[in-house]
Amino acid sequence: MRGEPLVIAVDGPAASGKGTLARRLAAHYGLHHLDTGLLYRAVGLRAERDGLDPVAVAKALTMADLADPVLREDGTAQAASRVAAMPAVREALRALQHRFAAEPPGAVLDGRDIGTVVFPAAPIKIYVDATPEARAKRRHEELIGRGLASIYSRVLQDMRERDARDRGRTVAPLKPAEDALIIDSSALDADQVFARAVAHIGRILPSLATG
Repeated sequence: MRGEPLVIAVDGPAASGKGTLARRLAAHYGLHHLDTGLLYRAVGLRAERDGLDPVAVAKALTMADLADPVLREDGTAQAASRVAAMPAVREALRALQHRFAAEPPGAVLDGRDIGTVVFPAAPIKIYVDATPEARAKRRHEELIGRGLASIYSRVLQDMRERDARDRGRTVAPLKPAEDALIIDSSALDADQVFARAVAHIGRILPSLATG
């Protein structure tokens, strides 16, 4: 039996593979999973679509608001990146993330500041990275696979612009925690990334039961 709910923090830039890893880890260890990027997408979308104050939207947000399929669309990512630079929005969503992770048996959260700001004391921190070119290729192929129009050069430009915004903001900039395992997924497939993460977790928490 575990004591306090376990938190596994998975951070990294867009299309690095952090979401895929986080979902697999949650299923493997029997934990809840939260893609925290959806929180910012939900706030950005509603604030811009309905002309509302992003802070008020963030304070009223619930997990039920994350079911909107529009949140997965690429256009929503830009709105998310803009509201993510607002300290009051981040503070409101941090409280929501803490409530989510407090539900036993714990959770795997993926985002951009989970291990550095939201859960700096998490026992497991993983940072998944990849070159902008590799990430843009993945996103481009994903869009094509979904039957959507995509131009690789435009995807790469958007990726670089978002990286610059996320890494350069003064509040919770995108960066790995000092004690995080860094996995460069540029030349790795999802199974290889998962294997490295599980091996790392096994070294940190050898008694962690699976499933």
